[in-house]
Amino acid sequence: MTDYKNIFGKPVKFLATDPDNAEAEGQIWYNSTDGVFKDLIISEAWSAAGPLGSGRYALGQGTGGTVDAGIAVFGRKGGPAVNSTEEYNGSGWSTGGNGNTARYACAKFGTQTAAVAAGGKITGPSVQNVEEYNGTSWSEETDYPSTARAYLAGFGILTAGVICGGNTGSPDTWYTLTEEYDGSSWTTGGAMNNARGAAGTTGILTAGLVFGGFQPSLLAKTEEYNGTAWTESGDMSTARSHVAGSGTQDAALAYGGFTPSSTTQTEAYNGSTWSTSPATLATATARNSSVGSGASTGLSFGGNPPGTSATEEYNRSVNVITAAAWASGGNLNTARWGLGGAGTKSAGIVFGGRNPPVGQDLALSEQYNGTSWSEGPDLNTATRVCGRGTGTSTAALKHGGHFGSPQTSNKTAEEWDGSSWTNGGASTNNHDGTMQIGTQTAAASCGSHPPTGAKTEEYDGTSWTASNDMPYSAYNGAASGSQTAGVVFGGGYPIFNNSAEYNGTNWTAGNTLLQPTAGHGGNGGSGTQTLAIGAGGYTPGPTYLTAAFTYDGTNFATAPSMATARQEVAAQGANTSFYVAGGLTAPGAASNATEEFTTESSALNIKTITTS
Repeated sequence: MTDYKNIFGKPVKFLATDPDNAEAEGQIWYNSTDGVFKDLIISEAWSAAGPLGSGRYALGQGTGGTVDAGIAVFGRKGGPAVNSTEEYNGSGWSTGGNGNTARYACAKFGTQTAAVAAGGKITGPSVQNVEEYNGTSWSEETDYPSTARAYLAGFGILTAGVICGGNTGSPDTWYTLTEEYDGSSWTTGGAMNNARGAAGTTGILTAGLVFGGFQPSLLAKTEEYNGTAWTESGDMSTARSHVAGSGTQDAALAYGGFTPSSTTQTEAYNGSTWSTSPATLATATARNSSVGSGASTGLSFGGNPPGTSATEEYNRSVNVITAAAWASGGNLNTARWGLGGAGTKSAGIVFGGRNPPVGQDLALSEQYNGTSWSEGPDLNTATRVCGRGTGTSTAALKHGGHFGSPQTSNKTAEEWDGSSWTNGGASTNNHDGTMQIGTQTAAASCGSHPPTGAKTEEYDGTSWTASNDMPYSAYNGAASGSQTAGVVFGGGYPIFNNSAEYNGTNWTAGNTLLQPTAGHGGNGGSGTQTLAIGAGGYTPGPTYLTAAFTYDGTNFATAPSMATARQEVAAQGANTSFYVAGGLTAPGAASNATEEFTTESSALNIKTITTS
């Protein structure tokens, strides 16, 4: 102990509980409760994040924001080039503005709100085209003056950016060219020592880095740029092309690429040498893209023809990151679709619906304790496509839906008190497939099958009163929030990508979803207007979905996908803790499966010191 104190200046502390902050990094303490010595160490790992809305490869290559505000630019989906842009918020992707020229294998640099895309390929030839992005839309700018080429890369910011390298085909030619951009015009920079295309880059104009690439074989060469000239530095551990990277000139990361096959390998650069990181991507990839301005974080997305949507986030810290994910929960006792629900992931209730093999409407209700479902008292009226439900597992409200053949709308609400169902007030309008928000005593039912698809009525625990119509007519969408601060999104028919927010009196049209969706489970009123989540549903075709997404009060963003594609589900809980139960997995095929969603979390990487 004396030697340790003399060397490090701190004694070994005796603690009853482990410290809960990063200040313990590198220190040793004795946990008197556990009777062991412990320390806090740095971990390196990749974790899954929300997927791209549109899978693709050969996206814009180079810097492009941070892991909390990144940008994905253009690329190739299958065969054709695309002009789509997506923005990353730290957990998932949302739709940005479309570029003017669809292309792939272009360079990108800048930030999420001030980005540049230059060069690349359209269906045939390479282009010199340059566009700027302001966080909303792209505008055409002055073409760069040198050779049109693809598989070039960029780094820097909009007013001090660099593009370098690249190649042209038929026959293949690789370039040492460097151009600098000041936000309006281009000038020639210093030539690289090694001609290359499909290289990784990171850094800023006066401290840039290029590594790997192809010319015409795989390269391990690294070069540093000082704003004037390039200088060779240490080679990568593994030669590779079509590699992504992030960080700074003296603390960089390289990940993925062809070696010659796609790889999961990550390498770290300290300003002179490369070393292989213990962190590996979950899926081998190449032609992926990246963002990130520090060596402690990075983001890999897209890649692997015909185009993946996979997104992974790198963290090097004293925290172990557990990615947001879905896990299997207990199975319902009765498979069904068109059911409603209320409550949370650890205390939920579902009711009604239909079992296609039998072809009957159901009055059954079941309660969930976070592990298993148990049968509860029946509804007073068997109902399918009933209201998504609001409230808690001991104070729930069921409203809307229909029953019988020919179908009859059910306008009468039912209230659950934790032990039995009682009839409440009846609404004026039909609300089949209604999107419901609020609580048992302060709810709103929004939308229905035509002709009352835009109608809104509010419930006070006794009776319903008419409110203002929604801005679009829909049913079987998703909903979240309270009677005075709610949001609805998606629905049919036709299938919408609309959303709208409600303040207790008026509706306001909101941003669009990533794709039109109906038959969608909503948040059942357990979330908020600014923290919503939806999962499943179907798109025209119909195609049943595994997709999930979140809403932050402004934008929709992707979230990790469910294991099973389905629609017409019960879906309840908060944005951070959510469950989906039942639904249709195919026409006429009802599910009894439950999936549970848990948001990303982190914990200190505390290790017990042993003699082994």
